[in-house]
Amino acid sequence: MSPRAAYHYVPHTIRHDPEGGVSYEIRCDAPDCAAESGPQQVQEAAQDWTLRHAGRTGHAFFRRVVTDHARVTREE
Repeated sequence: MSPRAAYHYVPHTIRHDPEGGVSYEIRCDAPDCAAESGPQQVQEAAQDWTLRHAGRTGHAFFRRVVTDHARVTREE
């Protein structure tokens, strides 16, 4: 006789958690360039880095990464 298991669905929600904050990072995607702004707490700081890098190097293609934190909670 095989053991039996009972499963039931428990609803959860996932939402942005403002306590975790948001960080902004921009990476240069030009060939042979690995430069990046590093995580910044203020979007303008990452953008300023990008403009300075573009001005110094002539690179024009960048990847923007925005990271936030989420909290999962069980619905009652």
